[in-house]
Amino acid sequence: MVSGLGVLDAFPLSVRLLLVNQLVGNVGFFMLVPFLADYLRTDLALSAAVIGVVLGVRNLSQQGLFLVGGSAADRLGARGVIIAGAGIRAAGFALFAIGGSLPVVLLASVLTGFAGALFNPAVRAYIARDSGDRGAEAFALFNIFGNVGSALGPVVGTLLAGLGFRLTAVAAAGVFAALTVAQLILLPARPVPPRDIALSADFSRVFADRRFWAFAVALMGMFALQSQIYFLFTLQVQQRAGLAAGPAAVAALFVVETIVVLALQVPITRVLSRRTDRGCAMALGMAVAGAAFLLPPAGQAVSPGGQGTVAIAVRVAPVVAGAVVLALGVMAVQPFVNEAIPRFSGPQLTGTYFGAFYLASGLFTVVATSVVGMAVDHAGGPLTWPPALLCAGMGSLSALAVLALRSYGWLPEATTNQPRPITATTRRTAKGHTTR
Repeated sequence: MVSGLGVLDAFPLSVRLLLVNQLVGNVGFFMLVPFLADYLRTDLALSAAVIGVVLGVRNLSQQGLFLVGGSAADRLGARGVIIAGAGIRAAGFALFAIGGSLPVVLLASVLTGFAGALFNPAVRAYIARDSGDRGAEAFALFNIFGNVGSALGPVVGTLLAGLGFRLTAVAAAGVFAALTVAQLILLPARPVPPRDIALSADFSRVFADRRFWAFAVALMGMFALQSQIYFLFTLQVQQRAGLAAGPAAVAALFVVETIVVLALQVPITRVLSRRTDRGCAMALGMAVAGAAFLLPPAGQAVSPGGQGTVAIAVRVAPVVAGAVVLALGVMAVQPFVNEAIPRFSGPQLTGTYFGAFYLASGLFTVVATSVVGMAVDHAGGPLTWPPALLCAGMGSLSALAVLALRSYGWLPEATTNQPRPITATTRRTAKGHTTR
């Protein structure tokens, strides 16, 4: 069996194209967005409150409209929605390049957020359909490509920073314009079955699906914990490294996390895929992800003084270890969550269900991160126990909830007992869009 990225050849062109799209799209996104707040503050001289509004509008435009994007993918076809989303994001980033006034920046934020609401559920729905019974492995690769893009994006943005934010925005817009053209040419069209049922009936079915919403509530903490790599762990590593070494330590944190995901995502998914009972794998992943937050405050006992490279590395090691354990937990749970959602929805509402799940997860992440931030403020810093225990408790409760759903028989079952061996024959049939 081919290991690691060699599994790519087992998937059809459409899946491979969307994996590359995830990598390149994350490069384009993260080469710009991390530098947006500084541009708004320095170049446009906006207040912190107004900057918060601009960033909040972008997040709200994306998280709040996931359900719209998912429904559009089901009714209009995932391919067209993916292409439209990439094109709209290119236009939004181009507006950032024009910039110069608050209304233009706000419009750019709305467009970039709405674009994400369109193509995020549509891409997942397309991959779920074309990957067939290898959905968990496809989404494992999706996680790998996304993480690599997220790590490379800020590096590219840093290299372009000296040329100015507006040139970076032009480059980011160019990335998404190229993706739009590539998908328009290469992404295969799929027939969209006609829908005689009203849109309201689709939404009624989703919101009345108690099993799905129990699943969504049990696992919406996955994204809340994963997002702490950008918040709590970043604050922790900056504090441990000190002011001068903080930026380098943050970069090292993301590099290590990306290397771990790149090396271990496919093997972890493959080992856990050998069981059709996905509930235990998801519960294990959430428990591990929660436990990761206990390592940084526990590691404060190891605190050598000085600003030498070795001393700084020893101080930040517990935080980096926590980030690695968090990545291991997410790697265990995320592919199976993405694999399970289409099993709730059936083929006609895959995008709508993905949109509903991401909407719930996004709203919960906003609330959870705010509560974690309050815990940091009241406890006196990011390396205190209250925020760590809050995140650990979130992971533990999620794991228990998943096990409860499993005991009630409310989790969808996988379709195969074993992932298919990847052989030359498998590659030929996968490329020909046929099954065993």
